[in-house]
Amino acid sequence: MSGLLRLSPGYLRQNRTRLEQMEDEHDTNKRTVDCLSGTPALPRETGTRNKVLVACSKLSHAVRRGCVNLDPSRHSNKRRNQHLVTFLQIPEHFPALSIRISQVLDDIGAGKCTVMKRRVTYLLRERMCTLDEHLFGSNSACFHFGSQSEGTTTPGLNSDIDLLRSYNRANIMTDWRDWKAEMDNLLMLHDYNTPPQQYLLQVIMRDTPEPETRLCDDRFVRKDSVTVLFSSEQWKKEIEQQMKDRGEITKQGPSVSDIPNWDIVSAFHVCQPLPEIQHWIERCIGRHWPPAQLLEAAWVAPSFLVPVGHHDSDFKREEWRLSPNLIERMLMFSFNMIQIKCFIVLKLIKQSLFKKMVGECITSFHCKTVMFYTIERTHPSLWMEDNLMFLILLCLQVLRKWLRLGSLPHYIIKGVNLFDGKLSVVQQRRLLQYVNFLIKNNLQDLFYINIDKLGYRLQGCGIRHIGQAGGVLRRICVNKSISLMLTFERLERFLIHLKINTYNVQNPNAFTEQNINSKLRTCFEHSRNPQLKKVALEFINHLYALRNSMQSSKCLRLRNHVFSVLIRRFKYSLNTDVASNRLKLASVLYCCGHLQAAVRVLEDVERSYHSKVKAVCGFRVIEGDRDLHVFANIISDNCDNGLYEPQFAFCVKFVREEAYCAPYILWFEMNRNMTEEEVAQRHYSDKHWMDSAEVDALPFLYYLQYLTYGGLGERDKQLHAFGILESYTCDLRNKIIMFHDETALNLLGHCYEMEGDYEGALDYYEESLSFYDTNNAANWHVQRVQRLIST
Repeated sequence: MSGLLRLSPGYLRQNRTRLEQMEDEHDTNKRTVDCLSGTPALPRETGTRNKVLVACSKLSHAVRRGCVNLDPSRHSNKRRNQHLVTFLQIPEHFPALSIRISQVLDDIGAGKCTVMKRRVTYLLRERMCTLDEHLFGSNSACFHFGSQSEGTTTPGLNSDIDLLRSYNRANIMTDWRDWKAEMDNLLMLHDYNTPPQQYLLQVIMRDTPEPETRLCDDRFVRKDSVTVLFSSEQWKKEIEQQMKDRGEITKQGPSVSDIPNWDIVSAFHVCQPLPEIQHWIERCIGRHWPPAQLLEAAWVAPSFLVPVGHHDSDFKREEWRLSPNLIERMLMFSFNMIQIKCFIVLKLIKQSLFKKMVGECITSFHCKTVMFYTIERTHPSLWMEDNLMFLILLCLQVLRKWLRLGSLPHYIIKGVNLFDGKLSVVQQRRLLQYVNFLIKNNLQDLFYINIDKLGYRLQGCGIRHIGQAGGVLRRICVNKSISLMLTFERLERFLIHLKINTYNVQNPNAFTEQNINSKLRTCFEHSRNPQLKKVALEFINHLYALRNSMQSSKCLRLRNHVFSVLIRRFKYSLNTDVASNRLKLASVLYCCGHLQAAVRVLEDVERSYHSKVKAVCGFRVIEGDRDLHVFANIISDNCDNGLYEPQFAFCVKFVREEAYCAPYILWFEMNRNMTEEEVAQRHYSDKHWMDSAEVDALPFLYYLQYLTYGGLGERDKQLHAFGILESYTCDLRNKIIMFHDETALNLLGHCYEMEGDYEGALDYYEESLSFYDTNNAANWHVQRVQRLIST
């Protein structure tokens, strides 16, 4: 029985229910979640080999002694059973504290539903990004890796978003047989002088399988008189050059990013079998973790070459790092909920406690690697809720072992020390002393973690009534708020992708309708792919609505009699959100004189647009609009019964080709600049929309009501709509949900102008200019009203 977990019969009876629950939790292990097409689902872990020994027979009144194998050896299968045993002092209060920590993690957004919501959301986002690349004719694939897509984060950790773009235009060769004609062929080179995990890429000709000898590209450099290499550093410089007009560029490691809190890596994928991966798979065969089906999927999973060299290498500006991100994702998706919670606690310790000792030198990837080794050497039955504190201690024991040895080996790629270039010897010693302190003091410093108020909650202040009605409701609201925020951010990102596509559509040098039809055909082709079907249909709905609106505008301009057919087509795209396309339909009906029909549509929008609808804009960001309490307020009225129906309203956008579908006042928004100097002042993202009219849904609703009721001669309703528009626009509490204040004020000023109150109109136009004094249609309105006042 050496090496096996020894449990007393009483312990087994007491924990049989929990063991059954744990088996259910292992359904999470099936979640490779489409990281590869055709990847088989992962089975429940049965575990034929285990390396944890808990000597329950050696119990005292205060302490349970745990005997754990922490042998870091990975060199051969012969050494698997050469156990290095470490004794742990396990206090009797650990099971109760473990359950308490688990409940606190549920409270702060680390429960199973929230973890799965994060995973599903980010997998949907990466498919959305992939389809967006294809709409632009780029044959590339996008992947979200890291904490956000794994679901292993909390609001307080404020984890970055990691995006990897894999470019398919290059053919990565492992030997000469992989050469392909008419492609950018790059041969992977690795010799005894190349650090582990690093490769050089030799340039091979496109028309013949021979090495390139000319420096015919700025990204090419010479290694010697014969070999021409594709430089990782020059590749990043080219990407940085492409982003130069987009604002501040952040470079870190392989990442070149123009989005705050994003790490964006441009990489090449390698589909051929690699010796590093094969060696790891052979080492893992026969162990209880990783499971066999995961290893089978790993055989065919592509790896990536990311542009970063080894810090001590002579060719660090030319080297590319081998990164098995998809395999690491599968490993993370095989975690059960207790393993996920253990990992999150490690990250909280890293971010709050280790940071005080060694700064940012310890990363989430170090914590992830420690988790991999701990799970590999721990029997599955030990991963239970009331063992969580003990399991955290095991992870710290593993970390302590590597710190003593001065080397943390990469879990998959042999010969890589993850401390190298990250943690100096002095920092390793300092961290080792602190880890020793944490273990000896039974993790008492957990009570001093301020992130997500973890310490406060553990002390009982925040969870005194956990399990009672109040505590459960608070947990539900937090989890629902996070879920709502994730949906909001996904929709916002979708609108960003959509605006770039429609910006190209309204390019005056483009054949606009042909452009839209081409994008629609691309979407229909990708809708046949089960993984891309959902996002493809979402793009189709919006692009179809845009095409229909542009055709309607053309019909209104030409007074074409087939216009009624186009109006009927609007019904296919009304449900993209609560309001935007319905308001477009109402605007079209108003512009063609069908005022009664417009009123009915507007009344329907007003009924649907209740106080808990959240506005979404892909053009502007309001500080604080994604704070968790904002979403908590949206669902607060429905938390009592645990039900909520989140709804979102997009801003209403009219491109210039839709001008005849919009009220005349919005034509000024499409020509908001008075001089070419104002156009030059526009930020990169502003250029994607400032030649169109963009207005928040609710102010536009009230403005259209004012117009239609006025056209019908219903003066009381018209004045009522006028009053609501003014009240809503001027209410300071609405500033956090209005993305286009200046446009709303312009609409309000125009209402005053139509009422004949030019002084009032001028006041609101000038207030609009106080938000944006350039690139604002109010400049035109002020000139017009001043002329009216002076006559």
